[in-house]
Amino acid sequence: MGKVLIIGAGGVGNVVAKKCAQVPEVFNEIWLASRTLSKCEKIKSEINNIKLKTAQVNADNPNEVIKLIKKSNPDLIINVALPYQDLSIMEACLATGVHYLDTANYEPPDEAKFSYSWQWDLHEKFKDKGIMALLGSGFDPGVTNVFCSYAKKNHFDEMHYIDIMDCNAGSHGHAFATNFNPEINIREITQRGKYFESNKWIETDPLSIHKPFDFPEIGEKEMYLLYHEEMESLVKHFPEIKRIRFWMTFSEQYLTHLEVLQNVGITRIDPVNYEGHKIIPIQFLKALLPDPSSLAPNYKGKTNIGCMIDGIKEGKKKTYYVYNVCDHAECFKEVQAQAISYTTGVPAMIGAMMILTKKWQGKGVFNMEQFDPEPFMEKLNIYGLPWKEKIL
Repeated sequence: MGKVLIIGAGGVGNVVAKKCAQVPEVFNEIWLASRTLSKCEKIKSEINNIKLKTAQVNADNPNEVIKLIKKSNPDLIINVALPYQDLSIMEACLATGVHYLDTANYEPPDEAKFSYSWQWDLHEKFKDKGIMALLGSGFDPGVTNVFCSYAKKNHFDEMHYIDIMDCNAGSHGHAFATNFNPEINIREITQRGKYFESNKWIETDPLSIHKPFDFPEIGEKEMYLLYHEEMESLVKHFPEIKRIRFWMTFSEQYLTHLEVLQNVGITRIDPVNYEGHKIIPIQFLKALLPDPSSLAPNYKGKTNIGCMIDGIKEGKKKTYYVYNVCDHAECFKEVQAQAISYTTGVPAMIGAMMILTKKWQGKGVFNMEQFDPEPFMEKLNIYGLPWKEKIL
């Protein structure tokens, strides 16, 4: 049994808190903190079977986080706040000797750049402190990393070609909305694409490479090449990889809206002067768009996220496909969330479970694929994200 402090009370924080509450034999006490206390209180009002406490915290301020850690005395911090806040929360964990977990790597506020480098640089500090940081325990990154380590353990001697494919075929009824934090979502999509091949990274113009794929239980959708952080760690930990790419589907309507917003400059991340005030256009856009958590009640359809892997087993070529299909409406019935929040929040809970039950142990900063995938894969089937596999 253990105590967790969840920082972040958006769509993912809601799922993490409710899924932790479903496993009181592991999570005997939960703290939920956010900049906006009312969000925490709303989630608390929907949880009845476990002790849950709420708090207000500005996660940009390590001293505030340290103060809250000393008050709540957790065994583990589950960080589902903004990626900008990863380092300040990790700093607080180092100061207090508490384990750390997040779902997305650090990103500097003034540059749309994904890299684990800042967090990997803290490995020795976490090791010296005798504590563990588990990075990227969402779905992608997260489950996709575990899918790859499971494939390597059970199906391949060497994995050579990996395509990570993320399809959301759901409909929320809005002309334009993002499925998670609009600022992070749009920054991710509008930056230059990048993939790894022949021992080097190759950059592409944003969304310039695309192709169709027939997703099980969904059908054929056009998917677009993006850069995503799990590729960076997978290349590091599986050096036999010859090529790895990440793909995500978008509707024509979504891409048309995004192009217009870019053309008028409202997706910019640099400050502009407006009537004597400095504003960041993308933050203003975020205020105009629907809150991702508000999409859940009317969301219909499914997601499909998985890994297509080609490699060698006992001298023969082999193709293996492992994936999960998640239904938006079913997620809402269970935890009042849409599938994008659900597929991130459930793996965060399972990652926390791995640490608290000592299935995964270590001192330092780690990625998901560095641990035994079997217990994590088992829990996916139990807690709402069953996976399927095909040998092609």
